Amino acid sequence: MKPLKVLALFDAIAPTALDQDLTAELKTEDWKTERDVLAALAKLGHTVGYLAIFDDLDLLRQKVASFAPDIIFNLADQFKNNRAFDQAIVSFLDMQGVPYTGCGSSGLTLCKHKAISKKILGYHRIHVPEFATIARGGRNVRPRRLKFPILVKPLKEEASLGISQASFVENDDQFTERVRFIHEKFDNDVIAEEYIEGRELYVSVMGDSNLRVFPIRELVFREVPPDEPKIATYRAKWDEEYRKRWGLENRFAEGLDDALTKRIADTCRRIYRLLTIDGYARIDLRLTAAGEVYFIEANPNPILAADEDFAQSAAKAGMAYPQLIAKIIRIGLRALRD
Repeated sequence: MKPLKVLALFDAIAPTALDQDLTAELKTEDWKTERDVLAALAKLGHTVGYLAIFDDLDLLRQKVASFAPDIIFNLADQFKNNRAFDQAIVSFLDMQGVPYTGCGSSGLTLCKHKAISKKILGYHRIHVPEFATIARGGRNVRPRRLKFPILVKPLKEEASLGISQASFVENDDQFTERVRFIHEKFDNDVIAEEYIEGRELYVSVMGDSNLRVFPIRELVFREVPPDEPKIATYRAKWDEEYRKRWGLENRFAEGLDDALTKRIADTCRRIYRLLTIDGYARIDLRLTAAGEVYFIEANPNPILAADEDFAQSAAKAGMAYPQLIAKIIRIGLRALRD
C-alpha cells in the first residue's frame, strides 16, 4: 500500500479542541486501542493525524478540510457519551464523501438494536434465543412465552454495560425488578431473552465481497460452580480482579472438530451478510452441549487493541497487527456506501 494521509477518529468523554494534544491520554490503559492503531499506522509509513470528538461534529468537518485525509480510521463509537449515535457519525462521513474504515450506518443500526438483529436472523432460520422487548413507560411484565431462566439486558448498549449476575432472573419478581432497574438506571428499553446454557464463543470476521473468518475465541469460566450461570457480565469482561477470582479467561476455543468449526464459520458469514455489516466485526455465539449454535449479538465495531480478541484471532491466522490495520484500510477505501 502506498503511503496515505490517515485521520484517526476517536471519541472523548468531555468537550475537545480541534488540535488538542492527547499525549497524556494515549499513555493510559483506556486508550490502548487508539495507541496501538496510531503506532501501526506510523509503522506502515502513513502520514497520521488524529481527532477526538465529544459533542461537536463541526470539529470533524474542520479537521477534514484542513488535513484532507485519504481515509478516516474510525474508532469513534459514541457521541455525547451515547453509543446509540455511532451510526450518525458515519452517516456524517458519508455525506461528506470521506472514505472511512469499519462498518457503515445500516450495519451499525441493525446490530445496535438487539431485537431487530435477532428478528432478521430468526426469520432466516439462524438460531436465536426466544426474546421480547419491554419499552420504557410500559408494563414491566414478563411475556408468557418467555421461560425462565431469563437474561434481562439493555436493548441498545454495548460492552456488556448493564449486564450483571442480577441480569439472570428466575422468577417474575426478579424479572420486574431488573426491568425497572434497566429502565431507570440506563434510560434504555429492555431485551429479555431466554438463557442459553453453553459455551461463550467469539468469532472475528473481516471483509467485503470476500469474507475471512479468523480462529474462534472463547470466554471460559474455570472457577464458576457448575450450577451457577455463566454469563459475560460487565465485570467478567473488564474487571481484572473479578476475572482472576472466578478463573475467567479469553482463549482460543478447544475441542471443536473441523465440521463444527466450518458450520460456525459459515453461520457467521451469513450473519455478517444478513446484518449488512462491512469492514470487520465480532460475532458472539452460544454453543450448546447438543452442538446447536445460537446467535447472541454482533459487534460491528469491536475493540482493535493488539491484545484483544479480534487482533489475537487475526494473529493466530498469520496476520500481524500492522497487516491487520493495513487490511482494514484497504477494505475501507473500496467500500461502496452511497
